[in-house]
Amino acid sequence: MNLSIALRLGRVSNLPTIWTNVFTGLALAGGSVADPRLAILLAALSLFYIGGMFLNDAFDSGFDAKARPERPIPSGQVSAAQVYGIGFGMLAVGLALLAWTGYGYEPYTGWRPVASGLALAAAIVFYNWHHKENPLSPLVMGLCRMLVYLSAAFAVTAVLPKELYVAAAVLLCYLIGLTYAAKKEHLGTLDNFWPLAFLAVPVIYGVVLSLQQPLAALPLVVFAGWMLFALKLLRRRSKGDVPRAVVSLIAGIALLDAIILAGSGHDVLALGAFVAFGLTLAFQRWIPGT
Repeated sequence: MNLSIALRLGRVSNLPTIWTNVFTGLALAGGSVADPRLAILLAALSLFYIGGMFLNDAFDSGFDAKARPERPIPSGQVSAAQVYGIGFGMLAVGLALLAWTGYGYEPYTGWRPVASGLALAAAIVFYNWHHKENPLSPLVMGLCRMLVYLSAAFAVTAVLPKELYVAAAVLLCYLIGLTYAAKKEHLGTLDNFWPLAFLAVPVIYGVVLSLQQPLAALPLVVFAGWMLFALKLLRRRSKGDVPRAVVSLIAGIALLDAIILAGSGHDVLALGAFVAFGLTLAFQRWIPGT
């Protein structure tokens, strides 16, 4: 396996959206960017994401042989066994790093980030194993992103604030709409549009936050405009529109985190989430996001 294949398998262009999830979970739990656990969390949850993407290709190799024969495994660039091994290995290393955050720094949070990491690993494996014909797979994918929030938060506190649970529920709604669109990506069409109604939840939440913290209005306007652009692509459904809409919605995760961070008074981190949005779009030009 060479670097180019690894980057494609890991969909690493989307990694900045994982980093903003980590920032949001940490900040809402009372942590700061000066916390030494931040670097460990970024590494750990990046490994969970990349490992999960490797496993996605490994589990989907049979499907891809028919629908996307250009993917690395069916095209013979790498073996499924190798991809399985690397994917599960990354999950294991990520879990070990989460254990380090729980037991290696005061105040100790102990088993909590480990338990959250185990739940995240289980959700990742279950999604990859059973997502093609599972109508609840968008919910499972949303749970994966929620658990990124929770894993980052449990690294710094044993008791999570209610604001974090609310933000996690909003992120879940966004991922349900996004994952439904992604499930239809290989078809180039969408059968139903009602699951995309979940995408309205983050906008409503953003309005509530902006009434409390006016600075949240700026990322909210950008987020709403960007989502309308993606929905326009989904509605038009010309060739390539659905995949383009999917990667656009993935990049929008960083904008959603910017809204949440600005709405909770973390303006510097909100600006960082804006930067991560731009990085995601730039990376997607070179490495496919799906």
